[in-house]
Amino acid sequence: MDSAPCTLGFWGVRGSTPTVDRENWRYGGNTACLELVAPDGVRFILDCGTGLRMLGNRWREKHADQPMQAHIFVTHYHWDHIQGIPFFVPFYAEQNRFHFYSFRSERLGPHSLQRVFEAQMASPYFPVDPGVMSARREFSEVAGEDRLRIGSTTVLARWLNHPQGCLGFRFETAAGTIAYATDNEPGHAELDRNLAELAADADIFINDAQYTPEQLASSRRGWGHSSWLEGVKIARAVGAKNLVLFHHDPDSTDALVDDILRRARQEFASVFAAAEGMVMRLGEEEVGVVMRAARTGQRREAFFRAVVHGFTEDGRAFEEKTAVRDLQVQGALLYLAHRPRLQSELQVLMEAPVDDLHPDGRVRLRGYVVRREPGPEAHLTAVGVVFTEEQGGARTGE
Repeated sequence: MDSAPCTLGFWGVRGSTPTVDRENWRYGGNTACLELVAPDGVRFILDCGTGLRMLGNRWREKHADQPMQAHIFVTHYHWDHIQGIPFFVPFYAEQNRFHFYSFRSERLGPHSLQRVFEAQMASPYFPVDPGVMSARREFSEVAGEDRLRIGSTTVLARWLNHPQGCLGFRFETAAGTIAYATDNEPGHAELDRNLAELAADADIFINDAQYTPEQLASSRRGWGHSSWLEGVKIARAVGAKNLVLFHHDPDSTDALVDDILRRARQEFASVFAAAEGMVMRLGEEEVGVVMRAARTGQRREAFFRAVVHGFTEDGRAFEEKTAVRDLQVQGALLYLAHRPRLQSELQVLMEAPVDDLHPDGRVRLRGYVVRREPGPEAHLTAVGVVFTEEQGGARTGE
């Protein structure tokens, strides 16, 4: 058994269309793309949405001219899952090699993925043709009953309920199991069983959560997507350990995704909302999660006495006195004896000069935990917080 861990990186987490709205920046606006590096070093790319461009740029920055090899699994051919293909820098370097996998479309016939690949770069949709891509490319067709062995990883494919067809995948590695089930709508008995099979006992279950339960029951029924509640039901029924809410609607602001996550965590022990730059790590005592740095404002050292209200990793509410040591317009760095849960809400009450806006000498801020790392002393955790709004009072529940 390999002793190395397995890492899963999120490069695009939106559904339907990319968005650059300011209200969506914290979770990210690129469409579906994940990167899975198995314990044996084999690299998988899951879907080719606009997040693929970011993955390619990061590879170029970190690895320069080193050759890249990857196995690319495309769940289906809708725009939000293929838009990044023309903009992936490694496709244009001849030392690189990629093996693509997807299904044969009833409408497109044989070599469906290759035809989609070429068609989206055909005139008049793109200024150059695929011939300029010098990387070696291979294409394999897979179906909803297939099981593949790639390196030391077993990959299972199953059909999901989505217009024009969609595959979900299960990656069984030496470090743990990841189920990737984007773009699926509950309500089809056979395909619901497929989803349950993919997610059974998975260490990480990534599931479509584009709509709220209320939308799914009314205006969005039949559109091919799911909700946080359906993901929770499946995860609970099949024993999945960690649920990741994925494929956020482009009109879902960060505040709405925050609320969806809060509701899901009230029903299931371990839930995360997919965010660009988030990395999950398997193969250790528990699944490790790291969020990207989210600094966009000017950073200044500071010292404000504060009281923090939040929730620990096991869901216990806490109150702690501390000081804000590092302040931005959008966020702050705190040193806490408690270890708050990633993506959980904190209420920060800071002392401030008495003025018309703060007659009691207090500034009340609501924030979300986006980073944790060891603090300056063994018993402290450095906690990075992004503030979302100033509030008149604390909220309850997580």
